[in-house]
Parts: sequence; C-alpha cells; structure tokens
Amino acid sequence: MKITLLTGKTFDIKEELGIDIKVVPSRSLHKLVLKIDNKERIPVLSVPKFCSRRRAVSFVNENMGWIMTTMAKLPPIKEFENGEKISLFGENVVIAHSPDARCGVRKENDLLIVSGGAEFLHRRVRDFIKKQAKTVLLSESVSMAQKIGCKVNDVTIKDTKSRWGSCSGLGNINYSWRIALAPSYVIKYLVAHEVSHLLHQDHSSDFWKCVEELYPEWKNGHDWLKKYGKTLYKYK
Repeated sequence: MKITLLTGKTFDIKEELGIDIKVVPSRSLHKLVLKIDNKERIPVLSVPKFCSRRRAVSFVNENMGWIMTTMAKLPPIKEFENGEKISLFGENVVIAHSPDARCGVRKENDLLIVSGGAEFLHRRVRDFIKKQAKTVLLSESVSMAQKIGCKVNDVTIKDTKSRWGSCSGLGNINYSWRIALAPSYVIKYLVAHEVSHLLHQDHSSDFWKCVEELYPEWKNGHDWLKKYGKTLYKYK
C-alpha cells in the first residue's frame, strides 16, 4: 500500500495490495480520521499536526479490514445508458437514444430524448442535468432564502468530491450536479441546509432550527444522503 502525502512525498506499506491512500495534514484535528472519498474512490487519512509517520502507518493497518470492506461496497462506475430509468429532480424518466432527433437532449413527458451518436450520450445527459440543476436549484434557493429574509447572490453547479453543497458568506451557494438524481425530498433538504447557512455559518442549534423552519421533513433527506448518497457517485 502506498501512502501519498499532499507534498508529493510517498512511502510504501504492503505495496503488493496496490491501494493508494491520500494523507491530509490537519491542524484542527486531535486524532487520526479515516474516511473514503466516494468520488475519487480512495481512502483518505486525516492526520493531526503532531502525529508520527509510524503511528499513521499503524492506524492504517489496524483499520485495513474496514478499508477493504467499505471499498468493496462502492458501486461500480458507470455511464448513462439508453433505456435506463433515472430520477431527475424526483421524477422518474427513461433515457431514450434517438440518433436522428437533432435535439441535443430534451424531456418529453417521462422520456429524456438524446440525439447524436451513442458515444456522446453520457456526456450529453450529464451536461443536460447540470444545466437543469442550475435553473432548478437557483429557483429553489432564492425561494427558500426569501422566507428567512436572505438573498442568494448566485448558485454554481460543481462536480464536488465530498460535499453535496456549500455556502459562502457572500451568498454564493454551490451544489453537486449529482444531487439532481436524488429523491425530491432529499433535494429540498439540501437546499434548506445550504440556505440556512446564509444566516448561520455553522451547525449550531439555531442553524438546525432554521433548516426545520424551511423544511420540516428535513431529517428524511438528511438520513437518505447519509445512507444512500454514495450511490450517486456511480456516474462518472
């Protein structure tokens, strides 16, 4: 196993396993923290400031079973396919490849019609979802923000690694495009979460009260993301 530091330096542990682990130095942590980056599909080890390399190596070995088990549970990476049913902003649609349609991508009732060569289908569906996500999530965010007397400056759709969303003090909100594939109540929870950060740049009790005010059923969305969110990273 090879551990790769952010500085680019590396050292090997049981290299025959062929697994890379990203080591991230942290000044705020007081203990070693191990997690799986669902998008990059690698373990990430956060290391406190005064942690020896020997202790980091030992910690990884102690948790090797968890790493292997969790990595094995990650869904295989795939592309969008003709005939596949997906959830798009809470509505089930079927991807229908129509090479000669000359429409790029358009939604007709419960069909998502995709024109052009089959080799372009995945990219076109993904780009369509990103474009729609910008429109839908901006509208939802602005609407919720008005309820608490706040203003959204802009919404950006990103291909984030570990966050479904983020909000800056300037009123800019970022969302992962993959959240468009989640159930509608999950999307509403995420919007309520990020909009609440316009008032509370923390996760205090006041923050969670604000989330509940904006979306009373927030816990269902929160729990779904925690349990099933990683499945959305199966799309490249």
